[in-house]
Amino acid sequence: MTELDSLQEVLGVSFEDIFLLQQALVHRSYLNEANGFSLPLNERLEFLGDAFLGLVVTERLFKDFPDLQEGELTKLRSALVRTDTLARVAVSLDLGNHLLMGKGEKETGGRQKRRNLACTFEAVVGAVLVDQGLEKARDFVLRALASEFGSTIEEKLEKDPKSKLQEGLQASQRPAPTYRLVESTGPDHEKVFTVEVLAEGIVLAQGTGKSKQKAEQVAAREALKKLEKGEGLV
Repeated sequence: MTELDSLQEVLGVSFEDIFLLQQALVHRSYLNEANGFSLPLNERLEFLGDAFLGLVVTERLFKDFPDLQEGELTKLRSALVRTDTLARVAVSLDLGNHLLMGKGEKETGGRQKRRNLACTFEAVVGAVLVDQGLEKARDFVLRALASEFGSTIEEKLEKDPKSKLQEGLQASQRPAPTYRLVESTGPDHEKVFTVEVLAEGIVLAQGTGKSKQKAEQVAAREALKKLEKGEGLV
């Protein structure tokens, strides 16, 4: 079994034109060193894949979340098509080990660079689209991004602890919580902040973090735990 055969198994796609898959794996640096190599680099396929990927993700979010407004949908889409996300998907598909790249790029960790990985995944999406058509390419994208859809959407849709705490207090006819800096310790580049969250003058909880905002989030999270147990406020 050739390397491209094994990659097709991982991708779950059997290409009619295997040269499209090979082209999707050609990094610019490879053409600078491979004399007589006939395939073009992967940037045109990357361009196509990038556009199609955005469309598929947008369509999926639009259908799955009819109650979300444009701004919230845009944030979700951005999280799903950003470089870090696509690089993780590329790693899961082992694309880095199949990249054709120049010696210099390879020696500087080119197979692990997030941008290279993300662009290669987009190029593979473009190759699947050209070779297999719209429906199979859509299926491929949704399969490849399945785990990212779950974790990213859960993370983005979950309200932060401060918002949850404020909504919970207001629902029980109490004023919004306030936050008070207790202390900050350590050198300027490694400060640790300690913050208290109060409601009606009562300290509900305390939190620490490397910024005031993070310390407030920790304090709010701890306060929520106490309130759920019936502690903190009468």
